Amino acid sequence: MKKVTSLLLVVLAAVLVIPALTVSVGASSAYQTYTYSIDGEALYSPDAYTAVKTVSAADMGLPLVGDEKVSALSNPGDLITDTEGNCYIADTGHSRIIKLSRYYEYEYSISTFANGYGIQDSLNEPQGVFAYNDANDPEHPNQLWVCDTNNNRLVVFDRTDASFIKIVSQPESQLFDDDAVYKPVAMAIDQYGRIYVVSSTTYQGVIVMDPDGKFVGFIGAQAVTISAWEILWRRFQTDEQKKLSQKLISTEYNNITINEEGFVYVTSSSIAESSVRSAINGKSKDGTYLPVKLLNPAGEEIMRRNGFWPPAGEIDYSTDPTDTYSGVSRVTDVAVGPEKTWSIIDEKRNKIYTYDYNGNLLFAFGDRGSMLGSISNIEAITYQGTNLLVLDKGSTSGLIVYERTEYGDLLIAAIAAENSLDYNYAIECWKAVLQRNSNFDAAYVGIGRSLYRSGEYSESLKYYETAYDTESWSESYKEVRKDWMSKWFFLVVALILAVVVGVVKFFAFAAKVNKRVAINGKARKTFWQEVIYGFYVIFHPFDGFYDIKHERRGSVRASLLFLGITILTFFYQGIGQGYVLNPTHKVATILSQVVSVLVPVFLFVLANWCLTTLFEGEGSFKDIFIATCYSLVPLPLFIIPATIFSNFVTSSEASLVSFFGVIAFIWVGVLVFFGTMVTHDYSLIKNFIIILSTIVAMAFIIFIVLLFSMLLAKLVSLVTNLITEIQYRA
Repeated sequence: MKKVTSLLLVVLAAVLVIPALTVSVGASSAYQTYTYSIDGEALYSPDAYTAVKTVSAADMGLPLVGDEKVSALSNPGDLITDTEGNCYIADTGHSRIIKLSRYYEYEYSISTFANGYGIQDSLNEPQGVFAYNDANDPEHPNQLWVCDTNNNRLVVFDRTDASFIKIVSQPESQLFDDDAVYKPVAMAIDQYGRIYVVSSTTYQGVIVMDPDGKFVGFIGAQAVTISAWEILWRRFQTDEQKKLSQKLISTEYNNITINEEGFVYVTSSSIAESSVRSAINGKSKDGTYLPVKLLNPAGEEIMRRNGFWPPAGEIDYSTDPTDTYSGVSRVTDVAVGPEKTWSIIDEKRNKIYTYDYNGNLLFAFGDRGSMLGSISNIEAITYQGTNLLVLDKGSTSGLIVYERTEYGDLLIAAIAAENSLDYNYAIECWKAVLQRNSNFDAAYVGIGRSLYRSGEYSESLKYYETAYDTESWSESYKEVRKDWMSKWFFLVVALILAVVVGVVKFFAFAAKVNKRVAINGKARKTFWQEVIYGFYVIFHPFDGFYDIKHERRGSVRASLLFLGITILTFFYQGIGQGYVLNPTHKVATILSQVVSVLVPVFLFVLANWCLTTLFEGEGSFKDIFIATCYSLVPLPLFIIPATIFSNFVTSSEASLVSFFGVIAFIWVGVLVFFGTMVTHDYSLIKNFIIILSTIVAMAFIIFIVLLFSMLLAKLVSLVTNLITEIQYRA
């Protein structure tokens, strides 16, 4: 009986394990889907889209062109879909536009046509295509607009039967440069019929025309990148030299798309990489030097960049010039997805990055390779319902069809629930997302946002804290603080008044003690009197430091106390700062704080003593040490209250806390300067030179210590190797 039971258990285990192994193997993908943490670390996530098929030119059933033996695309430039799911490809190399059914089967192509004069005409390397539903044209409501790039025009066809409708020629305006060449490569039309055109050789921004094709103006001109040296040099140039010098022109765009609200997304890959890198590293909310922008009809940049990193593609990139994939992303296309999501492609890495309307990275995926879903040379991207289509113009040009997964459906469902104000369902969806991907910070933000909009401010705080979203946390905390203040306002005011009165009383008491000690004139001071004198020195540095040296009002023991309090102050700052200033809850150890305070103080005292000994300084090592430590008194007076205050501020108020710290360090710097001057009896100019020399000497001492440490390490290594060799030989 036992043997039968054991056999049944083995069979049951095999039944459970084998399907799991099958799923694991079958789920292997040509790419890894991921997002980024607040620290720029890639966090793996489930696939939001999975490749289901590749559609080659032969699969489409494309007709042969010229002497071709097999169906093929030649340097395709654009891919779009219409409201029925049909696909349109700008087959640039073959100078034609191809229409595919929603099942990716060939329906027709447009290369030649009879124009409005009945003359046979043809497309010349079109690079862009746009599907537009014109409700004001009952004869041709379903229109297909083509960027006939090398013919410098737009051509409009009927999507149903590919019949010619009209030609929109190059717009005329004095705003165009005399030598400008009109090369339309991408376009979009809003719900009011306004035409937005990206020309590859136009630097003034996106060209805007009215529904009749008349020029309206430019919007969204890129900022000019110019060095400080160029600015200075142009000030000294004559008018003739300025004319002969290279023009300072803005950067052109390379692609465009439009969302349901009539706002246009534009991309650029020619912004100076150093500027893009600075914007990414600085987590810029301003799109001036970022590769993707969202413009309203007036040309104002309105993109929300509320994620950890600005929407710019890759964040964790190499800066090694020998690396093929080093540097920032080369963004060449953008597509609007469901529920205001949008995606960009990185031509350099063959990757796709998808964001929500607030600029949070939902997922990124894609890579080169030979497996299903790999991309050899990405060119364009578009959405087809729940599918994502990628135009690959590699050696086997065609389409890659990605199907949205259950995980992707949950993401869209959560965003849709937020957009429809169904916050309870949004929370359910985001929690379901977290069950599948606990590292997805945007889900925590989504739950927090839904709780906030439902009025559950306290509950939303913990979700924002999990995602380190300080700005959203601050909005919730304002409401919590408002409610708390309404209950405890008078108590808070009374407490603040009590603290202020206590501080005033303490300084008045300290002043009396210091005055009484000065009148007594006793040579020996108590430890308490030496400590209290520190509060006189910070307000009267000249008299204070003079009496410390000549009247022995200060001491080493009091200096050590101030030094210890300073160490504890910084340690408390590390563990006591509020969430806004320390969202990741990083805590420095007491040992690191000891080192961070003692090393600079000791280096300054040593370097200053070495220099002043050579340059007629009257202060001893002990005098310099005492003066330096007494100068540290303002630090705890400002930093401790600022640290306490930091627990009650929002992100917009955090600068006030930092301001207190800046004041404290400036005060300390002033005290150190005058303390050194009085201690050594220097003039103002001489003391300034000595202070600068002291800083240089500190750097020199650090260099000597590091050099000695390296030599000592080499010596220890040599001795160790010798001993090892001797033991081996013996």
